[in-house]
Amino acid sequence: MTTYFYYPNKELQDELSCIAKALVAPGKGIIAADESNATMGKRFQAIGVENTEENRRLYRQLLITTDPKISENISGFIMFHETLYQKTDAGVPFAEVLRKKGIIPGIKVDKNSVPLFCSMDEFTTQGLDDLHLRCAQYKKDGCDFAKWRCVHKIDKTTPSYQAIMENANVLARYAAICQSQHLVPILETEVLMIGDHDLDRCQKVTESILAAIYKALSDHHVYLEGTLLRPNMVTPGQSSHKNNTPADIGMSTILALRRTVPPAVPGIMFLSGGQAEEEASVNLNATNNVPLCKPWALTFAFGRAMQASALRSWGGKKDNVQTAQSELIKRAKAHSLASIGKYVPGSIESSAGTEKLIIDSYEV
Repeated sequence: MTTYFYYPNKELQDELSCIAKALVAPGKGIIAADESNATMGKRFQAIGVENTEENRRLYRQLLITTDPKISENISGFIMFHETLYQKTDAGVPFAEVLRKKGIIPGIKVDKNSVPLFCSMDEFTTQGLDDLHLRCAQYKKDGCDFAKWRCVHKIDKTTPSYQAIMENANVLARYAAICQSQHLVPILETEVLMIGDHDLDRCQKVTESILAAIYKALSDHHVYLEGTLLRPNMVTPGQSSHKNNTPADIGMSTILALRRTVPPAVPGIMFLSGGQAEEEASVNLNATNNVPLCKPWALTFAFGRAMQASALRSWGGKKDNVQTAQSELIKRAKAHSLASIGKYVPGSIESSAGTEKLIIDSYEV
């Protein structure tokens, strides 16, 4: 096996590491608003809003035009392709609005999950074929980072070795392509909360998946200092009826990460994975307070656990925009405090704060 290869040149390394560090600056995290049009349809159905391009624009405009003070807690904003090319009512591109607030625009680049042939109902993620071209264009259009999601489920036979290795290699290839086009890749690997597995099983599965991912990243010569990880927290399955404490969840999560994620990675930005807004804050806070060495920033890149209260408060009505934006600011503050281990449970209330947010298994 040859051991001759090279990393990106110093100029590119500096660019990538600078972006990655900015995204995980102390007390800051990401708003993930990259839901596909189909998923937005489910969100809108729950509040009685028609799923049209204009309604999607109005909702994303609500998020993006929130008071600039939100940038005290938010470093980045992940968009869907459609959103990147939309504008405010005043004709200003969304990416430009974010930049002016000091928030880094990002983009979802995968093309969703597809069945993995001959597997036990497992999936892989597609979209590599023209990725270099799309990444180059997204960089020109104002994005500095990208996101790609791979997903696993736990049952008696899964995740299989086939699914773990396939998704690890897909993530590594995606990361290398992103870096070649000057985009920081966020590697999203989600172990779904569906199932009756306990905390220990989720921890072991998470460790196996992360170990495979970082071996694949090494094989593909990905520059780790210019990447970020977006994993699940280690939690029991939603059907397990196990009541593990936030401290239990935090410890299991940190143990899994310490055993698999190199310290060269600048930060880990958790997905919420169906946790309620308040639950996500409390568990992130507990994770940051685990009394073990944690060589990476531990923060958030939440979607549903960032937006649920804002979406409900908006309800498709123009008169509710400011109220919805106030909900977004409150949740951003709560998650920000949790990312530095200083959130007091229950201290910041939101309209959907305790509502479980699991929709379906492979929602994108």
